[in-house]
Amino acid sequence: MQRPLIGLTRHNLLRETAAGVTLLAIAIPLNIGYSQIAGLPPTAGLYALILPTVVYALTVSSRQLVASPDAAAAALVASSIGGLAVAGSHDYLTLACAQAIISGVLFVACAYFKLGFLANFLSRPILIGFVGGLALDILVSQVAKMLGVKIDSGGEFIDKVGGLFGGLDTLNLWSVLISAVAIVILLVGRRVARAVPWALVVLVVATIVVVTAGLESAGVAVLGPVDAGPPTLTWPILDWSMWLALIPSAIALTLVTTAEGLLVSRSYGDKNSYSTSPNRDLFAFGLGNIASGATGGFAVGSSTSRTAAMDQAGSRTQLPSIITAVGTLLLLLFGTALLEDIPSPAIGAIVAVAVIPLLGIAEFRQLWRLDRFEFLIGVVCFLTTLFIGSIPGIVVAFVLALINLAKRAANPAIDVLTSNDNPGDSLLVEAPRGTLTAPGIIVIRLAAPLFFANGPVFASAVKKAVTAVHDDSVRHIVIDMEAITDVDVTGAESFTTLKEWLSARNIGVSFSRMRPNLKERLLALGVLGDEHVFETNRAAVASLGTTTREE
Repeated sequence: MQRPLIGLTRHNLLRETAAGVTLLAIAIPLNIGYSQIAGLPPTAGLYALILPTVVYALTVSSRQLVASPDAAAAALVASSIGGLAVAGSHDYLTLACAQAIISGVLFVACAYFKLGFLANFLSRPILIGFVGGLALDILVSQVAKMLGVKIDSGGEFIDKVGGLFGGLDTLNLWSVLISAVAIVILLVGRRVARAVPWALVVLVVATIVVVTAGLESAGVAVLGPVDAGPPTLTWPILDWSMWLALIPSAIALTLVTTAEGLLVSRSYGDKNSYSTSPNRDLFAFGLGNIASGATGGFAVGSSTSRTAAMDQAGSRTQLPSIITAVGTLLLLLFGTALLEDIPSPAIGAIVAVAVIPLLGIAEFRQLWRLDRFEFLIGVVCFLTTLFIGSIPGIVVAFVLALINLAKRAANPAIDVLTSNDNPGDSLLVEAPRGTLTAPGIIVIRLAAPLFFANGPVFASAVKKAVTAVHDDSVRHIVIDMEAITDVDVTGAESFTTLKEWLSARNIGVSFSRMRPNLKERLLALGVLGDEHVFETNRAAVASLGTTTREE
């Protein structure tokens, strides 16, 4: 087990400290914004930066992956808890804490039982659609905030859009002006000097303008009082029915973070030549979420944008996360008065600019070019998440993943192999339909496990390969088993039926290149009887060719 803060030396301490200050400047405004998206007080987002961050940083295997509440997690919290309690109430906060704890327990369970592979069912198109739907829902709320229009941020997407357009007559010009200038600063500043924490600059400048010009009295909404003091250990007190009601949304949070977090962790580990442990990363996410729920925070996920910012800053350790936790604690102890007059339009602009890339516009265009079916999967997931909800979105995502998997598995590559006069060559070259591998012999290969989805397809392909030879000269079928890693009961039944069909036509069946464990499986299923199993395809052709000539 690696030591905490691995990679930190006296040579890179200054660079890591500077990166920590940068991360602090990025994290505070974003977490305030994300806590508002979630329907929680600003302190919930700030508390999630203290103990959860420290616990995560000291236990994770990745040297760079940043853990924090993000836009997707905030939207999931709002959509899943909004129907159980009133946003902003104490019960609502209690539910959010309980949800984080459940998610944390699920992460730990996934790490213990090595279940991280389940997140692989959330393929890239599904993640693009799911996160894109959440992002658009968030964006509508932030646009309303930037325009000074009041809407029910916890409502359904259609209701939000209706409230936004219906409230345009209450638009506040000062809010619009603050938002427009903030967006320009954020977008232009990113191009001119990426190292500058422009989100913090926007908050500071906008707050100074609002205070000095007295714009709150002109209708510009501000953050309001923020509770001072450090987070305290607590535990959500809920009925068991409420704990059970939170499980589906906690599963959704766990799956999305697992799918995205492990991918980002592995990619940065490969890029910067250090090893990562998926199960240890899941364990770290679990402890972080339990710590967040026990200290008044909400669900913690992986932050791709902050991880990228730390990579660009040259950080290669988790020290920036520790510095962010310390800085946030100091802010809560001594500086909450500085947060009260932050204008909501500026927060809306910061969050809007952060979530626009999550809409996945470029990714959808790429899917359209590469694979129309996968594009359709992404669109269906996007629309389900947007119009029905995040939990149905996850359910539809899994159904689509299974459909996609079944579609591909039901149409595996099935090839008749050809041969030549060079004994050093393998029989691995696909032959045209109606071709014999050798006189009287067809060697056929299935490039997939044989199971319920493709068993009939494989049997049909073998029959077509036999009937395509018009002179009825086929005497032996050799099935190349090298790519077949498993056979289920339904696949075995299809295999048995195929053998009976071949036997009725006086065609023998043999196998080649069979894995030892698969041989035991086929014997147990009754598929493999007295058929010969050859070491190679060429050995099968040589042996059976002699028999064919004798016949």
